[in-house]
Amino acid sequence: TGVLKPGMVVTFAPANLTTEVKSVEMHHEALQEAFPGDNVGFNVKNVSVKELRRGYVAGDSKNNPPKAAADFTAQVIVLNHPGQISNGYTPVLDCHTAHIA
Repeated sequence: TGVLKPGMVVTFAPANLTTEVKSVEMHHEALQEAFPGDNVGFNVKNVSVKELRRGYVAGDSKNNPPKAAADFTAQVIVLNHPGQISNGYTPVLDCHTAHIA
């Protein structure tokens, strides 16, 4: 949650890549700032598309930048599982746009 603006320095987690935002746009029109809930695209300086992956989080590098969690607690609901779940089972986790096996 926050604001995204051109010129802002952002950090991508969990890769810990820091770069400057070149531009922000919505429907191919430039924006001076984007707010929570806006569906926008943004361009950054000196970071290759190969360095970023689906599921990475971008945040303000100067104000509580994003970082990986050592651990977390989750409430899990299993839907339409065909068999029994036993010790050693490895589920697939979908979290926002990340797909992790």
